[in-house]
Amino acid sequence: MESIWTQTCNHREKRPALDRQIETDVAVIGGGMAGILTAWQLEQAGVRTVVLEADQIGQGQTKNTTAKITVQHGLFCHTFLEKKGEETARNYVQANQEAVKEYKRIIKEEGIHCDLTEADSFVYSSDREKLRQETKAAQRLGIRADLKEQIEIPVPCTGAVCFPNQAEFHPLKFLYALADTLKVYEDSQVKEVEDHLVKTSLGSVKADYIVFAAHFPFINFPGMYFTRMHQERSYVLALENAGKIEGMYIGEGEEKLSFRQYDRYLLLGGQGHRTGENKSGGCYQKLKEAAKAFYPDSHVAACWSAQDCITADSIPFIGAYASDRPGWLVASGFQKWGMSSSMVSAMLLRDKICNIENPYAETFAPSRFSTEEIPQIARDSGHAVKGLAKRFFHVPEETANMLERGHGAVVETSQGKMGVYKSEEGELFKVDIVCPHLGCELTWNPDEQSWDCPCHGSRFDVRGNLLDGPAQEGIQYE
Repeated sequence: MESIWTQTCNHREKRPALDRQIETDVAVIGGGMAGILTAWQLEQAGVRTVVLEADQIGQGQTKNTTAKITVQHGLFCHTFLEKKGEETARNYVQANQEAVKEYKRIIKEEGIHCDLTEADSFVYSSDREKLRQETKAAQRLGIRADLKEQIEIPVPCTGAVCFPNQAEFHPLKFLYALADTLKVYEDSQVKEVEDHLVKTSLGSVKADYIVFAAHFPFINFPGMYFTRMHQERSYVLALENAGKIEGMYIGEGEEKLSFRQYDRYLLLGGQGHRTGENKSGGCYQKLKEAAKAFYPDSHVAACWSAQDCITADSIPFIGAYASDRPGWLVASGFQKWGMSSSMVSAMLLRDKICNIENPYAETFAPSRFSTEEIPQIARDSGHAVKGLAKRFFHVPEETANMLERGHGAVVETSQGKMGVYKSEEGELFKVDIVCPHLGCELTWNPDEQSWDCPCHGSRFDVRGNLLDGPAQEGIQYE
């Protein structure tokens, strides 16, 4: 399932892997939007930087984004003011406003052709009072915000809050243009990090600073980010013959849908769930049913899914990885807003490495902690414990012989418990059902035919190959 961005961008030859020992000022782990932007900002500041990418740049979460560049992150302004106070809320807003401006500046000054379009951003709701409160809160935080009674998409609502002059673009075209100016090593999965040394299977990098920008921090200790974040998946359809819209939209509430235009395609997203909790499937089908209801003459040109790291307090972790690891930095926990958060990360980490005081650093610092985190951490820990317990005590009814073609399940066999997928041709693909990250039992995701970890979000294909971290190895059955 290729995203519309992959389908509409020229194929790139892979860059060579790191195969020797090198030294530099900064080593960035991860060649997605956050990693490439951070490296680019550092190079612009005169800091020697290299990027290490396990596969190919942009082929992780960046290729699956809806690519909205906006400070409007749902109905968050009123909530942030109430729970976090005006200083934190204002810092969060201003940092993201600067991120939107920085994208526009870079694209203009560097002459990057990435289909950048200015667009108003809307969040719609059936709750009029929530919209009124959000508009007032946004204005208080310095955002140009208007309450609109009518919007152009055919969803039931009482109106929407509008943030004008946001933007949308083609993320891979932008990313590839920036990466062409950088030193990037692909097929260079990091195996180990010790102090200031980053090791891959064929080479190593010695650096003053190491930036972990590979979506989910894969080193568990120190930092313990696996206790402070979980991962969620969401799904997107690219629709043809659905007409055109001018704005970008996101709904409020559990059944929220996302809308934006790209060229002749209308991108419709939604059906989010915690990774590892989609046993019944049907996410794509529900989106297709919504598409037919809203746009009866449309048809699906592409469909894909995305994965997002969710922090307990809804603010990304950007800054020092841990107090006892000087020189280690991290950028993660972007929620559903990876584009603006990637730029915020790049500017914050650039300033930290260059010893420039940034007024927003404390707001995003990973070392922060508030009582707001405690309930979410407890819920996430409960998921982890449940996942671990299932490994030993859950005995499924399915057996390999009873498994339907095109389906997967945890089964009991004469060799013990394993994950089994039966192809349409009847071939069995067996995998180790234990996640190599922290030992949780994996679950089958029928929508994407993948094995997903309900604890921390790692994912694997039917052959056991790693799709998403924080796991760093596959689950091939032996």
